[in-house]
Amino acid sequence: MKPFPYKRIVVIGTTSSGKSTLAKQIGDKFNLQFVELDALYWEENWTPAPILVFFERVEDTVEKDNWVIAGNYSSVRHIVWERAEVIVWLDYPFLIVFWRLIKRIIHRSTTKELLWGKNIERGWVHLKLWSPDSLIYWFFKSYWRRKRETPLLLEQYPHLELIHFKHPREVEEWTQKSDSHF
Repeated sequence: MKPFPYKRIVVIGTTSSGKSTLAKQIGDKFNLQFVELDALYWEENWTPAPILVFFERVEDTVEKDNWVIAGNYSSVRHIVWERAEVIVWLDYPFLIVFWRLIKRIIHRSTTKELLWGKNIERGWVHLKLWSPDSLIYWFFKSYWRRKRETPLLLEQYPHLELIHFKHPREVEEWTQKSDSHF
């Protein structure tokens, strides 16, 4: 594996795995533009951006030489991954991520944290487990599928390096290294 820092990084993982947190850490440490795909996708009142607007926002981001992107929207994966140098995959055990998701929903709902300058998480929406608007629903729908599909997707982009973490402890150890790369 070539030495860090890479200049175009994508951090992927299921919802609540810590993609944004890690991507922001990497961006801060290596002076890379930090971008959340959610921020490019969501308009006010949890309205998805029109697909062409979303594509344009993503293309504008990846045209730059230095960035770290958190997220893995299938609709723009070809745009992002084609330009990326490395994928950091947060592939954690089910119970760890599920517990993080529950804590996140409670925290964001009670603090009314403003997300991407436009939206506030509504905890009650997530309690409707049958609803596609529920993050809990999305988690159950996507967790095992991502574990199966991600290795197959990576085969389609042989130019990408892979940094694969299977436990948050591995990320902590990686980010605490004191040398010039994680």
